[in-house]
Amino acid sequence: MKIYLGADHNGYELKNALYEHLVHLGYEVEDLGAKTLDKSDDYPRYAYDVAVKILGGDDDLGILVCGSGQGMSIAANRVNGVRAALAWSEASAIAAKRDDNSNVLVLPSRFITEDEAFIATESWLKTGFDSDPKYQRRLDELEQLYG
Repeated sequence: MKIYLGADHNGYELKNALYEHLVHLGYEVEDLGAKTLDKSDDYPRYAYDVAVKILGGDDDLGILVCGSGQGMSIAANRVNGVRAALAWSEASAIAAKRDDNSNVLVLPSRFITEDEAFIATESWLKTGFDSDPKYQRRLDELEQLYG
């Protein structure tokens, strides 16, 4: 498994902290940007870059960070096959993976501390998709409706 990170200017510092934290834990991580703090950058290109990268690997995952998390979520979910979920706590991150099999975690840098982000991310990475048929049925419905 490889983890791809992306962030705009609002998520830049948290993304860098997450990168160091995840590498320290032994994960293979690739930073897709932003590589420098540029107050005029926008989130769509980072969301797209992470979204297309995770679709290239069997079990690759993505983590995106922006101010509210909403823009990154919207942008990443425009890519077919991506299930980006906004999480602001450990519980919301676990539910995103357990119930919806999210393959991209989106963190809101304005509303989560660095420690909360670390805990949410670690929990999301360690959580598996629940085998309850209702969860798979819902994902199958999404595929039928949206392709």
